[in-house]
Amino acid sequence: VQLQASGGGLVQAGGFLRLSCTMSGRPFSSSAMAWFRQVPGKEREFVAAISGSGGATKHADSVKGRFTISRDNAKNTVYLQMNSLKPEDTAVYYCASRPSAAPTEGSYTYWGQGTQVTVSS
Repeated sequence: VQLQASGGGLVQAGGFLRLSCTMSGRPFSSSAMAWFRQVPGKEREFVAAISGSGGATKHADSVKGRFTISRDNAKNTVYLQMNSLKPEDTAVYYCASRPSAAPTEGSYTYWGQGTQVTVSS
């Protein structure tokens, strides 16, 4: 299984970015997908998750109302739309997959390589 994330970059506070993650190697529509983020020296933090069908989502309290997870099963791709970005959103963002359609905040089996998001003040 391979997960390829893209879309990170440098943006000013208040700006927006959209991350993408494409998966190959197992049935995409039967896999819950998630985004996590990590700052050096800190534990990896859950950001958002989406069910295999896309009908159920979870978002961390810290990003609710600003970030939205979505997916396109025809393209084997999950997205994270990030609006109203803050400097504290600066982190490496990872996409992850689990061999179950149910979205959770943990227990992900497969991980992408990460993409850097930097928000300047």
